[in-house]
Formats: sequence, C-alpha cells, structure tokens
Amino acid sequence: MALLGFLILFPLVVAAVLLVVRNNRARSAIVGASALVIGLASIWLVATYLGAPWVTFDFESPLIDYASTAVSVLVAAAILYYGIRYKNVLACVLAVIQVVGSLVFEFGFAHSIDVTEALYLDSLSLLMAFIIGVIGSGICVYALGYMEDFQAHEPEGAKDRRPVFFALMFVFLSAMFLIVFSNNMVWMFTGWEVTTVCSFLLIAYTRTEEAIKNAFRQIIMNLLGGLGFLAALYLSAIQLGTLSFLEFLQIGVQNPALVVLPVCALAFAGLTKAAQMPFHTWLLGAMVAPTPTSALLHSSTMVKAGVFLLVKLAPVFLVCPVPSVMVVLVGGITFALCSFMAISQSNAKRVLAYSTIANLGLITACAGVGTPEAVWAAAFLILFHAIAKSLLFLCVGTAEHHIGSRDIEDMDLLFDRMPRLARFMMLGILCMFIAPFGMLVAKWATLVSFVDTGQVALILLLAFGSAATFMFWAKWLGKLSGIAGRPENVEVTVHKSEWTAIVIMAVLVVVGCVCLPIISQLVVEPYVYSVFGVLGQDIASTNLWIASIAAALIAIVLFAGLGRGKAKKAEVYLAGVSADNEARVYRNSLSGESAATSRNMYLDGIFGEKRINPVGTVACALVIIVAFGFSAVTLPGLF
Repeated sequence: MALLGFLILFPLVVAAVLLVVRNNRARSAIVGASALVIGLASIWLVATYLGAPWVTFDFESPLIDYASTAVSVLVAAAILYYGIRYKNVLACVLAVIQVVGSLVFEFGFAHSIDVTEALYLDSLSLLMAFIIGVIGSGICVYALGYMEDFQAHEPEGAKDRRPVFFALMFVFLSAMFLIVFSNNMVWMFTGWEVTTVCSFLLIAYTRTEEAIKNAFRQIIMNLLGGLGFLAALYLSAIQLGTLSFLEFLQIGVQNPALVVLPVCALAFAGLTKAAQMPFHTWLLGAMVAPTPTSALLHSSTMVKAGVFLLVKLAPVFLVCPVPSVMVVLVGGITFALCSFMAISQSNAKRVLAYSTIANLGLITACAGVGTPEAVWAAAFLILFHAIAKSLLFLCVGTAEHHIGSRDIEDMDLLFDRMPRLARFMMLGILCMFIAPFGMLVAKWATLVSFVDTGQVALILLLAFGSAATFMFWAKWLGKLSGIAGRPENVEVTVHKSEWTAIVIMAVLVVVGCVCLPIISQLVVEPYVYSVFGVLGQDIASTNLWIASIAAALIAIVLFAGLGRGKAKKAEVYLAGVSADNEARVYRNSLSGESAATSRNMYLDGIFGEKRINPVGTVACALVIIVAFGFSAVTLPGLF
C-alpha cells in the first residue's frame, strides 16, 4: 500500500516544487529525476504484483474523505472563478451544481457509509499504472525541450508560465494514479474532477481567444460527465448502501436490475471523458494546446481514464442490456464516423485527434460487449494506442518546430530533412494499422469477439472504420516515404530531452509488440480470469509469437543503417528532361516547365466534417437519451 500512496502523493510534491522553481537547469534536473523515480516505482509495482487478482488494502480515513470533498469543491470554485472572469454562464451554472451536489452528498449521505478497503489494484490497474508512470513521465521529460522552444516563440516580454505548466503535468499524473487505485468511489471522483480542471488549464495555456473557447468547451462537456458520476454516487449510496467500487460491481453482476441507472450514469461519465460522440469536439479543440498536453492528456492518460472505467464496468454490461447497448452503439458509431472524418484532414494533429477518438470508440465498443474476449482485446487496444499515439504526438510536435508546419502535405522529404524522426514517426504509424503490430492484432481479436457474440452491426462498423483507418494512415505514410531531393537536415537542433522521450516511446512500441504473448499471459489474462473465471485470449499463442517475431524483424529493417552518412545519393529521376533537379522541375511536352509534386486526396466533399459530424452527433445523442429513459423507467421503486 505504501507504494500506491507514494505514486499518488509524490507527483503532488514535485508539482509544488516546480511551481516555485524558475531556473531552467534546476527545472530540468527536478523533472528528469522525478520522472525517473515515478517510472521506476511504476515498474516496481507491476513487477511486485504481476498477475495479481483484485487486491484490496485496508485503509480508511474520514479526514481524506473530507479532503476529497474539499478538493471537489475547490475544483468547482476554480471553474466558477474562470467562468465569471470570461463570462461563461453555462460553466458557472454547472460548477454551482457540482459544489452544491458534492456538499449535500458528503454531509447528507456519504458520511454514514464506510469504505474500509479504500485502495486496490489488479492487473488492469497495473497496466494503467505502467502507462501513467512510464509513458506519462516520459512525456514530461519531452516537454522540457519542447517548452523551451515554445517559450522562445512567444512575444518578447511575455511572462514565462512554464512553472505552472509543469506543475499541472505532475498534478495530472497524481490524479490519474488516484483514479486507477481507488476502491472508494468518492476518491475516484476526486481524481476524475482534478483531471478535468487540469485539462482546462492546460488547453487554455496560451490564453488566446481560441484556446479559451476550446478550454471552456472541454470543461462544460466533462462537467456534464462529472455530474453523471456524481449522480451515480448518489444512487449507489441511497439505493445500494455502498461506495466501494468492488461491492458496486459485485452487486451489478449478481442483481443487474438494481444498477441499471447508476451504471448508465457512470458509463455516461466514461463516454464524455473518452471524447465519444456527441462529446468528441472537446478533444479536437484541445489540439490548440502545446504538444506535450496533447500527448499526455489526450493520448495516454485523461481519455484513458474514461475507457478504463468502461472496461471495469464490462462484467456488468455483459448482464445489463440497456447500458451495454448504449456503450456499444456510441463506441461503434464513433469509431466508424471519426475514422471517415480523419480522411479529410491534412493537419497532422487533427488526424491524430480523430484517430484517437475513433480508437477510443473501438475500446468503448469492446467494453460494452463485455465478454472475456472483448475485454482481452480492449486491454491491448488501450496499451498499444497509448504508446503509439504518444510517440506520434511527440514526433509531430518536434517536426512542427523544425519544419515550421504540422501539415502532412509539408512532410515531403522528411526522410532527408529529419531522417531519425521520420523513422520513429513511421514506426508509430505502422503500429497503428499494419500487421503484425499490436493494434492490428488487438483489432483482429476485437473482430473475433464481435463475430462470436453475433454483433452484426459492430462487425460492419469495424469493417468500414478499419478501411478508412487504412486510408488515412497510408496517405501519411506515403508522404514520409517520398525521399527524392537533397534538402538540408534540420534535426540537428532537436533537444536531448525530446530525443530521450521519443526513443523511450519507440522502444516501448517495439518491446510491447515483441512481448505481446508474454503481456497476455502475465498481465491481461490474469485480469480477465479474475473477473470472468475464464480465459479471454481468442488468438492462438503460436500466432501471437509469429506476429511478435515479424514485428521485431520489421523494426530492425526500419532502423538498419540509421546514422550512416556515406550512402551515395543518385540524381532525381523526373521521367523527362530536367530543368532543375534540386527543385524537381522538368520540361514538359509543351516545352514549358512543370514541378514534380505529389499530393494526397482528402475527399472533403465525401468525408468532410460538415457532412458526417451532424449525423454522428445526433445519432449518439439519441442513443444516450433513450438509454437513460429506459434506465429510469426500470429503476426499482420509481413508480
């Protein structure tokens, strides 16, 4: 238990120190050392409890209960302050409702309910702890160099707010650890709301009009989800007489009729946090934030809190049709439609954003199906998506600073301009959509689980969504692969902290894919078995080992020869009489000059946001409304 407490509290101490440190060298030393400590502690925790079932720790503290309520009130007060300052009425109203609701709940209902085993861990928590502790800490290290360049591009005389930035990053890590280790649902709710307000402050970091607008969109949507979580706490306390997450799940499995409405409310909270339609626009708007924010909050941690909660609820979804159908349909529709909309995007961060929302939709659909096989697939989707997307976000951020653009169409010749970075970016893309890398293996397992349960609609959504996924990743990959020309290498000025984080993510991608059978045996299968009493792996171990060996060979080929500068470069062949090889200009058949260019098709008229977004928004909103209507009608004792 001491290690759990350390992982929750140590980042808070680091955040407090970073808030007052102004010296760059001191900040770098503190962030680097703290990230190493958190990463090693996370790995030690995983190694210590590897394969463990649900393990609870006796720990009860009324003082911490009151502190959790105080934090929730402070969060709402902070939102109220900013809502008044920027005249956002809806944010103010939601913040007041949360303050009143939290206080009434604590002093009217929660004080009489004891949760003696307030902390816990299981194999899924260990998987999340690894993602938070290793990937999250790595992103904090990356931010050192990135934010130095970011600050250099700020107007002269602008206040250096990096102390606040790094403090918020570490507070975020602490809140995430609190979410994944809390058996006390009140403590979990506290971590949930802290991630919401940290995300708000980080999105609004630049304080531009667009950043403020998008930050409020995020806070409003996630406050709605937070109120759903608070409603679930009320229902659990009043109707079930417990605030223990373990007891809640056990009651749900044994008597699903009792938990239909609170499960719907918790699922709603998970859907908003995971940026599922109709709440997906907050994550798209969050892309205005500095790249480390995107990588940490919207790839590897905050949105993963939403799908983490949904996967934990999977055994209840299996026996509770109403919330199950809601989650399955919202996740499936989001996966397909956001994959389509990604085709129309040339902005790399928006492609990553839509891909993130889509893959979270696939994880959500797996959780809603609730079978052991679907949960097995969901766990691997969570892991590989976190690693690969973090790598891609970091690569895009570094490329943007050095080529002056985040547009995919400007990434021509990246193999020459940034040869190492291009390979790392390609590795992340390959992991997202090509066999034998982990994401495709998990998607195959997802397809098998859908087939086994007769989910015809989901099979169709998965098929069409996966086809769209192949299209937008292949377009990006094609841009990186074009290497004709001799542009200047601009990656010599990339900060060591950025390379350190990027290499860590790349190593994790390769190790994760190569060790997929081992991870299944030691981490994912123990969780599935502890929950369902059966194994969930629906792909033969032999096939997993074949995929792991193939992934290792591809990684070797991709990085073979990297760093060798003596390779002879041939002249550019332009299939005609060259006028200027360096500029790729040739003489055409009319004796004029033409430039050899290559551009992707984005098919905005077919896959544009204006065409597809309203369909998904309305469809998913109706699904959620109908699900809550059915849940309310079936609530015992309501009528």
